[in-house]
Order: sequence, then structure tokens, then C-alpha cells
Amino acid sequence: MTRDRFVIHQHHARSLHWDLRLERDGVLASWAVPRGIPRDPARNHLAVHTEDHPMEFLDYEGTIPSGDYGGGRMLVHDRGTYTTEKWREDEVMIVLAGSRVSGRYVLFQTSGNDWMIHRMDGLAPDWVPLPNGVEPMRASAAQRLPSNDADWAYELRWPGKRRLVAVTGGRIDARISGLRALGPALAPTECLLDGVVMPFDGAVQYLVFDLLWLDGRTTMELPYADRRDLLLGLDLAGPAWQTPPHFVGGGRFALDAAREQGLPGVVAKRLDSPYRPGEASRDWRSKEI
Repeated sequence: MTRDRFVIHQHHARSLHWDLRLERDGVLASWAVPRGIPRDPARNHLAVHTEDHPMEFLDYEGTIPSGDYGGGRMLVHDRGTYTTEKWREDEVMIVLAGSRVSGRYVLFQTSGNDWMIHRMDGLAPDWVPLPNGVEPMRASAAQRLPSNDADWAYELRWPGKRRLVAVTGGRIDARISGLRALGPALAPTECLLDGVVMPFDGAVQYLVFDLLWLDGRTTMELPYADRRDLLLGLDLAGPAWQTPPHFVGGGRFALDAAREQGLPGVVAKRLDSPYRPGEASRDWRSKEI
């Protein structure tokens, strides 16, 4: 079997999608995949068969002018080679070998230009599926701040509705006003976030304070300090979402800040504590003002 080239573009057009382009007979056979190439064989994704593209698109990155076909920013998400196991008008079976996406896939036609793409060889190596049905970890009530202050981090206690939000394929799994743009903003990152939805200056803000799963890896067993570093690495700062500050070893400062902002209190979290879904743990302690 010969090895041909492929490219996957992350395409910020009218709606975010990924373009899978396969070298074939001097052109690039192309499919638009709204939720990206699936890593999990349990998740088939829609793949819309589009017109063939010229070979120059193997290396193309840039912004297509607004108003032109496909207008928007186009980035190379991955590139590599592939082998063909089957190529028919209604079914294409390939093995991709890229730096981000590798594995055995089949594209099959369902109706007209609508196809589906399915991963055939099981989960990608080291990929843990996004967990379902996770219940938030809760803080236990406390009358005073921990005495060993240096072992704890402190967050302001925000009034609002606790929400876990999954981000996959450039989309979120929650209906929260103004939050839809979070998916494209994070793409191609996939994650499970924990935070509070609250009104703020006449709008809604999602205040994110924990990270439970990131790009195929559960993070719940990691210490709080490590999860927080990973969360800060996502740089969540948008019109309807942000990561509020935390204070390591600064319990009194956090209490003073909560008083100044009219908040009900603070939550102390042990720096070495894992995330325990559904539990009210003494590793998290809520102190009211």
C-alpha cells in the first residue's frame, strides 16, 4: 500500500469545523467535520463531503476574506501520511499517521454529501473517554480557617449555580447564556470544567475554578495545585467566562477580599487534595464571613 499525504485544518468559518483533506489523484479529497476527528470509537461524527481542493492546501494557513467561500481563519491542526485500505464512492477506509491524529478510520456515506467518520481500532493510546455523570465535589462547613495556612489555597465563595461544563469538538454541552463561544475559543482543547454561573454586571459569567478532564486524561486524581496549574494554562478569559484568582497561604487576605466585594465567604482547599466527585470533604472547607 502506498502512503499519501493528508492535512486536517481547524477552520474558524461561520461555524467552527475541521477539514479532513486526503491526497488522491492529484487533488485533495475533502470532508468538513463539525466536531473534529473522533478519538473514541463510541462517537461517530458527521463528515460533510465537499469539493476537492488543490494540493496547495496541504501547507495552507491563513485567513480567507469575509464574504468569500469558507471565509475565516484556517489553521493546520495536523498533517501526516495515510494508507488506503478501501476507496469507493460511498466508503473510504484509511489509516492516518499524524502527530496529533493517528489510527484506522472509515468514512461512509449516509445521504448525499452527508457522511460519517468512525474510528475503527479502539481508543487512541492513553486516551480516557470524557467521564459522564460526574457530581461536583463539595466543601464542608468550617468555623475557622485552617491553622497550617501554607498547605492551603483560598478561593472566594461565589454565589450562583454550580455547573460542570464539558467542551468537546469546539462545542459545550450546556445551555448557558453567552457561553456558546467558549467551545470555539478553546478548540482544539477538550476538557471538563467545574465552576459557578452567576450574574455579573447585567450579564452572566461562568467562573471556573477546577479542571476534571483534559484532552483524554482524567485530572481528578491530581493534587489541587496541579489541577489549578493546568486550568490556568487554558487561559480562560472571555466575555462570559473567566478563572477567578486563588490565594495560596492567604486565608486572611481572601477573607478581607470577600468582605470588600460583599461575598458570603471563602473556600479553603488543601493543595494536595484530589477531586472527589460527589463528596463533601474536609479537604475543602467553606468559611462564611
